Amino acid sequence: MAPQELRYDGQTVVVTGAGGGLGREYAVFYGSRGANVVVNDLGGSFKGEGKNSKAADAVVDEIRAAGGKAVANYDSVENGDAIIKTAIDTFGRIDVLINNAGILRDVSFKNMKQSDWDLIYRVHVYGAYKCARAAWPYFRKQKYGRLISTASAAGLFGSFGQTNYSAAKLALVGFTETLAKEGFKYNILCNVIAPIAASRMTETVMPPDVLENLRPAWVVPLVAVLTHKSCTETGAIFEAGGGHIAKLRWERAKGALLKTDESLTPLAIAAKWKDVTNYKECEHPEGPANAMELLEAAAQLPPSPASGELDFKGKVVLVTGGGAGLGRAYALQFAKRGAKVVVNDLVNPDTVVQEIQKLGGEAVGNKANVVDGEAVIKGAIDAYGRIDVLINNAGILRDKAFTNMDDQMWEIIHQVHLNGTYACTKAAWPYFLKQKYGRVINTTSTSGIYGNFGQANYASAKTAILGFSRALALEGKKYNIFVNTIAPNAGTQLTRTVMPEEMVQALKPDYVAPLVVLLCSDKAPEPTGGLYEVGMGWFAQTRWQRTGGHGFPVDVKLTPEAVLEKWDVITNFDDGRADHPHDNASGLAKIMANMQNKSKGGKAKKDGSQYLKAQEEAKAAKAEGTPFDYTQRDVILYNLGIGAKRTDLPYVYENDDNFQVLPTFGVIPPFNAVAPWSFNDIVPNFSPMMLLHGEQYLEIRKFPIPTEAKLLSYPKLVEVVDKGAAGVVVSGTVTKDANSGEDVFYNESTVFIRGSGGFGGPKKGGDRGAATAVHTPPKRNPDAVVEEKTTEEQAAIYRLSGDYNPLHIDPEFSKVGGFKVPILHGLCFFGISGKHVVQTYGPFKNIKVRFAGTVLPGQTLITEMWKTGNKVVFQTKVKETGKLCISGAGAELLGGKSAL
Repeated sequence: MAPQELRYDGQTVVVTGAGGGLGREYAVFYGSRGANVVVNDLGGSFKGEGKNSKAADAVVDEIRAAGGKAVANYDSVENGDAIIKTAIDTFGRIDVLINNAGILRDVSFKNMKQSDWDLIYRVHVYGAYKCARAAWPYFRKQKYGRLISTASAAGLFGSFGQTNYSAAKLALVGFTETLAKEGFKYNILCNVIAPIAASRMTETVMPPDVLENLRPAWVVPLVAVLTHKSCTETGAIFEAGGGHIAKLRWERAKGALLKTDESLTPLAIAAKWKDVTNYKECEHPEGPANAMELLEAAAQLPPSPASGELDFKGKVVLVTGGGAGLGRAYALQFAKRGAKVVVNDLVNPDTVVQEIQKLGGEAVGNKANVVDGEAVIKGAIDAYGRIDVLINNAGILRDKAFTNMDDQMWEIIHQVHLNGTYACTKAAWPYFLKQKYGRVINTTSTSGIYGNFGQANYASAKTAILGFSRALALEGKKYNIFVNTIAPNAGTQLTRTVMPEEMVQALKPDYVAPLVVLLCSDKAPEPTGGLYEVGMGWFAQTRWQRTGGHGFPVDVKLTPEAVLEKWDVITNFDDGRADHPHDNASGLAKIMANMQNKSKGGKAKKDGSQYLKAQEEAKAAKAEGTPFDYTQRDVILYNLGIGAKRTDLPYVYENDDNFQVLPTFGVIPPFNAVAPWSFNDIVPNFSPMMLLHGEQYLEIRKFPIPTEAKLLSYPKLVEVVDKGAAGVVVSGTVTKDANSGEDVFYNESTVFIRGSGGFGGPKKGGDRGAATAVHTPPKRNPDAVVEEKTTEEQAAIYRLSGDYNPLHIDPEFSKVGGFKVPILHGLCFFGISGKHVVQTYGPFKNIKVRFAGTVLPGQTLITEMWKTGNKVVFQTKVKETGKLCISGAGAELLGGKSAL
């Protein structure tokens, strides 16, 4: 029996950022299932620039045309009250809030501007708070509500170049876990999703073939289940994309317990590090460890064995909020070990400074507000000329049930905790980079990690700090700047407001400080990127655990009902398939792997007729024509991208009498041309991760090549060859002048797709003359050899001609591909080799190459050429490795010597 369809009749759903991408998919879905939909969209760019009502209007029209009910709202999410008011004024209620609106401002930490930081916070964090806060009274009154917050892999694991986004996205986890606790008795269920989906945001950082399998429609069914009245899940985190859905939760190691006396030293903790990270005996908590129980157990232990001492002589340590509590304990411990200490405190740093001086140590006070990070760090630089260690410890509380929280309580907590941590670290960063040394300890809280009643503001700010730390750890690592995060449990002025006095007295800050000292030393067993819960003489690492989840076939439309059927599998942590993702690559691994999951994949070997039929249909399909306009500037940029020098005036100076387009530019117009067919349809088990660019043929059909033009490119499928273990797909693209209709270029691109053969197609490709010719070098020394060193920036410049694949710029992405650094695009070193032919023998009519290896920016290329008649046979190798990167290549000359 088919499962009953999930419906939302009579309910009102508000979707923010619903003008495109994931938001649009949500809105259209709910509209089709009976809900009243408020389509909110400011209509700005993915960077948060501009506004436009068209995006929201188009989605509303689409829902209404299909018979649904919808209304548009054009407010910024920072004006959440107005968005919710639209729901109440139009439909009289609100039942579901999907906080989906988002923007990106990706930039490395050292280049980040305050505006890049602030804007991401305002849209993702403050905007989500404002919308939730405005909806909350209605949810409580009707004793019903469903709320979805949108995190991301960048938030969960940290992402290089996204400290702002990682902070904002993890902030929503602590926020939502708290709302789940506060809303539970009112039947308000709140969950977090970390989607990976193609949108205006992701299309700037992912290649088109990957985006094809990351359609937003894969995420909607999960959200539909979580927002239905039958749902019982709350306070949970799910990742979804590419047909794969899994659940995440926190996992805490057993931890090391040490006697709370003088023997509790940093190196005593290091000696028990195996216990700190012992996940064989782990727990999956929903709150902090039992402090008093641990404290009593620690008191019963024998003293820790003597383990030596750490030395911080010559190091300058800055502690924010260092005038009392934890900050004071840190300052004293560092001073005791020879460090020069800067005690920052807005109220009174002087008492601690005097305490340190009385003990014979060196210290100065600093009274700046942490939000003015420059003034804080200036205290260290003015006093001691450097800074080595930064402990971001300052904090305040403004606890209040969410229903009574106001904007000022929200903002001041984020100002002090999150923006203070950011501002101080930002000001210290240039000094760390210059000296290639830095240690940062950031302070999160178990209230953030697990959520805590009455602390939606604090939980949000504290998890934001963890997201910030994780991203920063990735950026700092290669400069010997290490970043760790602690969640301390100690009795302080701060916790006195929420703990009984005897607990405050018992939970001494001195039981936290030794771990902080260890993590800032050069003896830290795990130098960077860690999260530790600490206090009571107990020290435990915490990480994510993820279910094995379920992968749905990517060639079948996913429905909420199908997700519901597999719910027990998706949420099962105990079936032996759970893992522990720790970075973007491991976070995305299952989603990427699921791209090969096809319902018909198993049949492919036996019955390939469906693919053969699809191939014939694809060959007959006509492309609409993708425009490509270029100017002299684009020509110069391309020529520079393949190594033209400033002295090569015909390639880089538009007023030179002989200004020209290097002929290999012909491969650029088809880059983003839209094909009238999809790889998924024509070969089995297609995965973009298994695709290799094998050969390239280019024919120049118009001479001279115009130095500016408006073109149209028409891709078509030429042939598909079955190599058994692999499929070979050849596509051909004619590029025409948009005005005259004349052919300008013709390209043939051959790709090998591992694992996509066995469909019963031809075993051998056709003969198409020059396009399929294989050129074997004569058995003699080359007639000409050209050697050229590429620059470290070569890949970065070449991508500006239109190749936005992150493999060629983002080190984190290239690591997923198995490369230590981003590699040169094959068509870039193809262009360099083609340039060598032009410079030696003059222009050519066509050129054909076979790609044989990879090239790293900065390596040297050697092109060896043999002239036979009107043809130049050539091959290119990498000098540093001696390996070929281009083989079996040849070019047919136009006639006439090169002008250079």
